[in-house]
Amino acid sequence: MKQKVIIYTQETCPPCFAEKEWLTSKQIPFEERDIRKNPQYMNKVIDLGASATPVTVIIDGESKNVVLGFNQDELESLLQQG
Repeated sequence: MKQKVIIYTQETCPPCFAEKEWLTSKQIPFEERDIRKNPQYMNKVIDLGASATPVTVIIDGESKNVVLGFNQDELESLLQQG
């Protein structure tokens, strides 16, 4: 099964821009969810234990990994497993 990547962002977040550019350069499709435009997304970020964006959720079958911040090494490792 193909991995699903969801990134919770906000417009004023430089690390969010950097992560989206990085994912795009790696040709990794992702779903962006702006926490300022949808209160449910903000609540989800809080539920995931985050206090800042970006928050990336990688769903691979039954497993779900959460990456707080733009951690390129962790993202690369998780995305290579798929």
